[in-house]
Amino acid sequence: MSIEFLVTSLVIVATPGTGVLFTLAAGLSRGFRASVVAAFGCTLGIIPHMAAAIVGLAALLHASALAFQTLKYLGVAYLLYMAWNTLREQGALSVETDVDTRSSRQVIVAAILMKASRLTHPGRQ
Repeated sequence: MSIEFLVTSLVIVATPGTGVLFTLAAGLSRGFRASVVAAFGCTLGIIPHMAAAIVGLAALLHASALAFQTLKYLGVAYLLYMAWNTLREQGALSVETDVDTRSSRQVIVAAILMKASRLTHPGRQ
């Protein structure tokens, strides 16, 4: 094991992931109950990745070049779509000062969507 690997591993482990930041934001803005609900939603958001692993999606993508290329180009199209929407937005960033009054269900759904759409490293909180 090299020193570079150890330093890189330490940085990756020490920095919080999107799930931790989402849970902290929910807790700071809406209280303890919202942070527990957000953590539960982030945990549920890992289920689609587990299901893909169980059904062998990685093996399918490795065996089929067509399936891999299709998924790759769908990802490119999605990134271009997000970039286009970002470029089309007008005005400055607005920060709302009102306390968010989302229900527990809305917090769970937001957490699940946030975690399920994170394909780079789904297991990292």
